[in-house]
Amino acid sequence: MKRTLFRITMLILLGLTFFAIFNFSSQDGQTSSGLSRKVARKIVDIFPYTKNLSEKTKNKIVEKSQPIIRKGAHFSIYMLVGIFIMSFISTYKLHLKYKFSISILVGLVYAISDEIHQGFTPGRTPSAIDVGIDTCGVMFGIVLVLIAISVYKALTEKKISENN
Repeated sequence: MKRTLFRITMLILLGLTFFAIFNFSSQDGQTSSGLSRKVARKIVDIFPYTKNLSEKTKNKIVEKSQPIIRKGAHFSIYMLVGIFIMSFISTYKLHLKYKFSISILVGLVYAISDEIHQGFTPGRTPSAIDVGIDTCGVMFGIVLVLIAISVYKALTEKKISENN
C-alpha cells in the first residue's frame, strides 16, 4: 500500500513538473525573457554585493545574467524530472542499469519534445544545448536519488545490526 501511494505521488509530481515545463515553453519569447529578467532583478536586489549598486550597473548585471538564469532554470526543473522518474522507477525490482537508462530516456525524450514545442512558439527557438542542459539536470536528479537510497539503506542496515 505504501509503495503504491509513493508511486502515485511520484507520478503526480512528475506530471505537474511536465505541465509546468510545457507552460513555460508555451510562453512567447517576450514573456519568457521578462520572467528571466524579473528573477535576475530580484537576485540583484537581494544579493549583498549588488543591492547597493547604481541602477545603471544593476541593469547591466540583470541583462548579462539572464542566460545564466535561463540555463539554471532548465537544469533545475529537469533535475526535478530526474528525481521524480528515478524515485518512481526505483520502486520496481529492476537492475540499476535499467532504472538509470529508463529514467534518462524519459527525461531526454521529454527534453527533445519540449524543444520541438518551443519551435512552434512565437519568439522561441529549439536548442540542442538546452536538451543537453536538461539531460544533465535529469542525470543530477537521478544521482541525488541514488545517493538518498544508499544513505537510507546504510542507516536501516545499521539500525538492524544494532538491534541484533
